[in-house]
Amino acid sequence: MVNDEKKLGITVKKDENFSEWFTQVCSEQGAKLADVRYGVQGFVVHRPWAFRILREIYGLLENEVEEDNHEPFLFPTVIKEENLQKEKEHAGFAPDVFWVTEAGDKKIEEKVALRPTGETQIYPMYSLWLRSYNDLPFKGYQSRITVFRNEKTTRPFIRGREFMFFETHDVFLTHEEVMDQIKKDLDIAKRVIYDKLKIPFVFFKRPQWDKFKGADATYTPDTLMPDGKRNQLASTHDLGQNFSRAYDIKVKDKEGNDVYVWQTCFGPGVWRIMAALIAIHGDDNGLVLPFSIAPLNIVIVPIVFNDKKAESKDVLKKCKEVKELIKEFKVKIDDSENSPGFKFNEWEMLGVPLRIEIGPNEVKSNEVTLVKRTDKKKIKVKVANLKEEILKQSKVLDNEIKSRADKYFEDNTKSAKTLGELKKIIEVHRGFVKVPFCSVENEGEKCADIIKEETSGGYVCGTKFPEEDRAKSETCIVCRKKANHIVYIAKSY
Repeated sequence: MVNDEKKLGITVKKDENFSEWFTQVCSEQGAKLADVRYGVQGFVVHRPWAFRILREIYGLLENEVEEDNHEPFLFPTVIKEENLQKEKEHAGFAPDVFWVTEAGDKKIEEKVALRPTGETQIYPMYSLWLRSYNDLPFKGYQSRITVFRNEKTTRPFIRGREFMFFETHDVFLTHEEVMDQIKKDLDIAKRVIYDKLKIPFVFFKRPQWDKFKGADATYTPDTLMPDGKRNQLASTHDLGQNFSRAYDIKVKDKEGNDVYVWQTCFGPGVWRIMAALIAIHGDDNGLVLPFSIAPLNIVIVPIVFNDKKAESKDVLKKCKEVKELIKEFKVKIDDSENSPGFKFNEWEMLGVPLRIEIGPNEVKSNEVTLVKRTDKKKIKVKVANLKEEILKQSKVLDNEIKSRADKYFEDNTKSAKTLGELKKIIEVHRGFVKVPFCSVENEGEKCADIIKEETSGGYVCGTKFPEEDRAKSETCIVCRKKANHIVYIAKSY
């Protein structure tokens, strides 16, 4: 056994300094998820462990949208300037776009934008592909891509200038089909983000001034990070006919008339989901991962002693036998020369759900010691019963993660009737605050701006969806006009 005194480096407690904890978990001293030393601000290197988790998230989303009859495609990274400008409201992305203007040492004939999102590259092609109502509905998606936006402040998995992306783009003959698809999108978000990844959230309908550029309406699942700030995990948009009119996407209806199509797009925020996975489930020892999403389900740690070579040989032999027995899981033997204590700390940092310890005593009794990442309790299991026990304990672990997350998320909403009450509550409350509000149409934006200024960043998330909390006889906390809505306020990234 090597006397390895190296120690993994989380030096702060999550509940005392979340920001620093998050930085350390992501960095070289923690789980080695992202490396910001690439040298270009806002562009990070995704380390192998993070990329494996991200691929699992992508896989869950791909399975869900393909089950909903979406077809995969892949578009180029660049977009013609002309196309980016066609939908007038969506053209508001232009100030945050990266432009390609040169090839080698020569100016190119027409500058092109690096994709900030997919609408303006995909919809010109839809106008060529779709001709008849028989072509509808058309559901397409692209996955495992990156997009580019010139964000002012950046942080791995929360905000970047290049970040991982997933998007569906659907086309229908009627607006009723659009609303049906939005419900399906939100169901997909629930099945992936909450059911599989155990991340709790609330669905909102965004106010008009904060909807997606070019959409008629935007709907989002929002969670809360441990610092109390809102994290938008995904969005689905009712695009109406705005883009079909801009890009001339028309089909022949049953009567032979040319009609503009209706559209939706759905964007699960792969990076933001990753950030929530790290932040909500993680603890002071590092990541905590649900069984199915973990790059490695089980690590086998041999307990060997260098001065007892015969025993060590038997232990390693038993480890290999056990690995073969449970090979349907993602399993690894850590036969490095690091000490068992170092190995325990390292795999706990990475969030591996289950650990199997095998030493001379386990070899003699034909048992293993099984340890869950969540509670670290040690269970002796006969090798003959190991598969059954792994399935049982994986469910127990996932239930523990879900229960902890639900408990963390409960009682996260308070109420205020006046701006003064809101200011007092939001100073100390890490969560949402419900307030009466005049309007979620554009005329309410002035009141939202005052809330943001008076509360040092309080953000109008929108109204709860699909069942909105209704204002009764209240007045808006800002302008004191009749309140038509109850909106949710939170600090935000």
